[in-house]
Amino acid sequence: MGKGLVMTYVLWAAGGLLGLHHLYLGRDSHALLWLLTFGGFGVGWAREFYRIPAYVEAANREEDGGARRGRNHRAMPPPMSPFRLAGQVCVGVYFGVVALIGLRSLSCFWLLVLPLSVCAGVHLVSCAGPLTSDLHSTLFAGLLASPVFYGNALAPLPISLAASITASQHRHYKPTAPPGAPPDKLGARLYRLGLCWLAFSAPLGYCAFYNTTATLSYISDCVAALLDWLWFFPWLGRLLESCLLLPYRVLCLVTGGRTPEQGWEGLLDWLIREYSERERHALKVLSVSSSATPEEITHSYRELVKQWHPDHNPGRSQEAAQMFLQIQEAYETLQSRRRAHRAA
Repeated sequence: MGKGLVMTYVLWAAGGLLGLHHLYLGRDSHALLWLLTFGGFGVGWAREFYRIPAYVEAANREEDGGARRGRNHRAMPPPMSPFRLAGQVCVGVYFGVVALIGLRSLSCFWLLVLPLSVCAGVHLVSCAGPLTSDLHSTLFAGLLASPVFYGNALAPLPISLAASITASQHRHYKPTAPPGAPPDKLGARLYRLGLCWLAFSAPLGYCAFYNTTATLSYISDCVAALLDWLWFFPWLGRLLESCLLLPYRVLCLVTGGRTPEQGWEGLLDWLIREYSERERHALKVLSVSSSATPEEITHSYRELVKQWHPDHNPGRSQEAAQMFLQIQEAYETLQSRRRAHRAA
């Protein structure tokens, strides 16, 4: 059954930032790209208003068995698009920033994890639509550029530039499906997209939950910088602040709670104080002060583990097991704080 132009526009308007219209048209790579970047940071989604008729026409030709037939045998590569190249660079840097936030504590991060993350974003843009590129060449270029700005927050930029240029040089059309091959079922396609989304969001979720204080402080600093930048438009700053507080105010209205009197700063300060209780409890469990060095925390942890190990307390094994778990959780909490401060 052919794809409808009206339905595509409806999906574009209702869920285009999440790639619903691309999923409807069978463009799963493009749907994943939009899902992870919120419609190409909104710019790509708005630009598609004039490109949707061509997308629908191509999808219907492919269903009829005539799409891209014979393209794989062309001697010349497809024309290079400056928009695609710019998108590759931007998404590569975006994936690199996500890796810096969630994966920075891993070993070999700067020489292996970061270039792999950046190249994944570049290759995802390369696979949008009927085109693709050589993944091995893209990865090789990204790994070669990884020593540039080693250990610096600007490291994703040269990696993304090198990988994007290499991917553009090795661009080609995707191979056509064999005649009569059945299309993939919707369930299998959604399953693959879900796995990719989980792989992308899991590091961010880990960073947000285990480094909550640092995450909230970072958000607070970013919002403060944004509002300060809008000082010459006071009404725009107040509008932005109202939008940021709207979900919390609705929650307070439903639950009967009180809204913060000091705006978004009061809300974030309250959240930071609440999550700091967890760190204070961890310091109390390990019997160390807030100014304790990492060596002192580790020493206290090891002594308490020896003292409360269930094997060393056969007469009160249940109490020892519970205390042993509290010691482990407290040590992990303080280690997470240490990693967050070190990354900052």
